[in-house]
Amino acid sequence: MPESTRPRSPFAPAAATPHGIPSAALWTAAAHAAECLRPAPIVRDPWAADFLHAAGFDGGPPGDGPLQRLLPDWQVVRTRFFDDYALAAARSGCRQVVLLGAGLDTRAFRLDWPTGVHVFEVEDAAVLAFKEYVLDWSRLSCGRRTVVEADGTASWGEELGAAGFDPGRPTAWLCEAPLYFLRPPEVAAVVAVMTELSAPGSMFGAECVNSATTSSPFVAPFMDALSTIGLGWNWQIADPERWWAEHGWDAAAADPYTLPYAVERLSPYLPLIGTAAAESVFLTTGTLRGTPCQGRSSSSSAASHRSGSSSAVARASS
Repeated sequence: MPESTRPRSPFAPAAATPHGIPSAALWTAAAHAAECLRPAPIVRDPWAADFLHAAGFDGGPPGDGPLQRLLPDWQVVRTRFFDDYALAAARSGCRQVVLLGAGLDTRAFRLDWPTGVHVFEVEDAAVLAFKEYVLDWSRLSCGRRTVVEADGTASWGEELGAAGFDPGRPTAWLCEAPLYFLRPPEVAAVVAVMTELSAPGSMFGAECVNSATTSSPFVAPFMDALSTIGLGWNWQIADPERWWAEHGWDAAAADPYTLPYAVERLSPYLPLIGTAAAESVFLTTGTLRGTPCQGRSSSSSAASHRSGSSSAVARASS
């Protein structure tokens, strides 16, 4: 496998394996690999087990609390949610899809994209080299895929442009998990570039940590365990709609319990933790401010507005 001496990506968490692969990316791959063994998987990622084998990885996050036990199911729910978001955005006209901190994401290979979609993957050079080694010329399901080696918060936008990204075209941005490993000023810098490069009609999806829950009995032990390997949920917000509005986007956080697949996967945990899992993070999607209403994907196709406990929760816990 080729190695790179370039500076690490701003999207790459500090904790990584000897191959340079962020541990968090391998935790998600492990969740996807386990999901593929289910009779009716809600996410199909046939490359996940290959990533684990190539990395020699057989483990998970540190600790053994309730969040650690729930995490694989949550990661699959999160992936499916953003799968649906990305496809809805592409079908509504965003033929450029940018995966920021792409990690071991295989959406360019596994989703049923509409014609003409160009997927850009922005990530650390070492991660991309490992990924290309494992994928080994697998067949794309999108029209075109371009990898962009990010070498710093200030320059990834320039490198994206040099790789063929067109800021004049609507774009679907996806920051599935990497933002909350960054410091708040770093997140603001990344989002500022994203906003500057977005044409009217552009959309985004991002998981955001709920600052109101990080000291809870459910989340705090997990945060302590992460700190033992040099990781932390550094960027936390209490009001995603307000935060994203201040940065140029109209956003909404989903209520996972309006999503049948989320109810199916999370309901077994309700007697133990209630709705704490769904409340600890925000699955957030939105559109660039000033985008005409007809250019937005419907909330039912990607995210229903978060509205507290739904009737689905009551049915699932009864």
